[in-house]
Amino acid sequence: MAELHQTPTSLCCCRKPLLASGPRCDGDSRPLAAPGPGTPRGPLVDVASASNFRSFRLRHLHLDLRLNFAVKEMSGWLVLDLVPAQKGVTSLVLDSHPSLLIHSIDCKDPGAGQEEPISLTYRVDPFTDYGSSLNISLPPAAVKPGRLIQITVRYTTTDGPAIWWLDSELTCGQSRPLVFTQGHSVCNRSFFPCFDTPAVKSTYTATVRVPEGVTVLMSASLSSYSTPDRVFQFSMEFPVPSYLVALVAGELQHVDVGPRSRVWAEPCLLSCAVKKLGGSVERWLGVAEELFGPYLWGRCDIVFLPPSFPIVAMENPCLTFIIASILESSEFLLIDVVHEIAHGWFGNAVTNATWEEMWLSEGLATYAQRRITTEAYGEAFTCLETAVRLDALHRQLRLLGDNNPVSKLQVKFEPGVNPSSLMNLFTYEKGFCFVSYLSELSGDVRRFDCFLRDYISEFKFQSVVAQDLIDYFLQYFPQLMDVSHREGLEFERWLNGSGPPLFEPDLSAAGALTQPVQDLCDLWRGCQSPDPQALVSFDLSAWSTFQIVLFLDRMLDQTPLPRGTRTKTFKLQRANNVLPSPGVSGWRCYLVQGLVGGGAT
Repeated sequence: MAELHQTPTSLCCCRKPLLASGPRCDGDSRPLAAPGPGTPRGPLVDVASASNFRSFRLRHLHLDLRLNFAVKEMSGWLVLDLVPAQKGVTSLVLDSHPSLLIHSIDCKDPGAGQEEPISLTYRVDPFTDYGSSLNISLPPAAVKPGRLIQITVRYTTTDGPAIWWLDSELTCGQSRPLVFTQGHSVCNRSFFPCFDTPAVKSTYTATVRVPEGVTVLMSASLSSYSTPDRVFQFSMEFPVPSYLVALVAGELQHVDVGPRSRVWAEPCLLSCAVKKLGGSVERWLGVAEELFGPYLWGRCDIVFLPPSFPIVAMENPCLTFIIASILESSEFLLIDVVHEIAHGWFGNAVTNATWEEMWLSEGLATYAQRRITTEAYGEAFTCLETAVRLDALHRQLRLLGDNNPVSKLQVKFEPGVNPSSLMNLFTYEKGFCFVSYLSELSGDVRRFDCFLRDYISEFKFQSVVAQDLIDYFLQYFPQLMDVSHREGLEFERWLNGSGPPLFEPDLSAAGALTQPVQDLCDLWRGCQSPDPQALVSFDLSAWSTFQIVLFLDRMLDQTPLPRGTRTKTFKLQRANNVLPSPGVSGWRCYLVQGLVGGGAT
């Protein structure tokens, strides 16, 4: 998932790499001695879930919904195929939300030949400010370990945090209303009652009924549409956690941009989105498959959503949700789409089993994203983008302090704390640095690619904890067993220590791109305004978006600027025809023009 981040500062682009160790993996060949199978540990408890998910195995869930745009409601039912995992289970506890109106709950025991459902009693209890618990009493005769039971919950959604109803005025085309869901990280309990924890995965199907003229999309591998009934059918063949069940419905059209990729958007956005992406999605998928193994989800479609979409992008399997505003910048579009593609392996196929270890998805996906862009666009491009993000990380640390617990990779949060509030740059960038450290330890980046490919193969469609990754790494590279305790770089300190990353990758490959940025910043650091002649050599029209962002962030770190820099605004800029590159927001363009032209705004 790509969040809206502040872009921040100060970074050395000359990090020294660690001493390499361990054998090399020639090309894409697998290691000579691959480790044996592992069983993910999984958490005994998830403090963000009220459910008793440990007492059951969820085999499948089905949604049958009718969308009512006039009253902004979804109504219908949920069917859960459950297998009790232990004796003596007398109740089923699901995560729910006060915005869900529960109408009835019943149970079937298919193994007993029961045709008529049994009506069940239930109660809704408070849990946290982001959800409640739905406690369902189960018939003792039907609950036997290993025997399937079906629970049907009839309900109506209202104004829960997962469901965003947009009036037509709030859409890009302003002609028809639109609705979308956003489940990450604990919001989908207001979409349907569930085991709302990343530790539980299942397949799902859905039937969605809509008014005429509305197209429905879901994060599913198969779909069909019945025109006379206006009914959409969906099937996700691969197990996913609850937060990756996603839906969008509105006036949507599509264009195929590859053999397994399709762009969806409102009609007024579609041509722009297709032009910006072109055939790039298939190219990025191909590079990722060469690095990490087959893409497991079949489809890799993208839907562009209005600016009210609350984050930049969301890696819903088979159907990435992304904010339409990103189309303003080709470079940010590239990075964010590649990041969501990387989640197809890291986050979706292999998922963090608890939100306290969200870095297992985001840190690995960020590393994978940068491996993809390095292979596709070169090391300099990737190192420049990394420099911008690590600058942001260090800026945030200066604001928070090195001892702030939110800078830990494994954040232990108390019951009642919303996991989404703990998603920050450390989840992405400190996680990325730890994965980069493991790559350095492996001795060769290609060798580490082999490890990640086999890690995915070993744990695909499962949820893991950090110790699963570390154990598999040390099993894969047994010669590194003692390195995990190297003084100052211990794995335990990486995971549970606050403060900056203990290692950062060498970014010197971006020197030709970052040095002009630093030189221009240095010109403005003196007590006097720089000599206009000294600025002539800086042609920002040739700079990339990331260079401009890096320059602005580092200049903002120097504020307030010397008094003399507030004069002469745009005269020199006009004379030298110095313009910023496209894709940077208006206020940033104005500031860049002022600085290069002899004045700060």
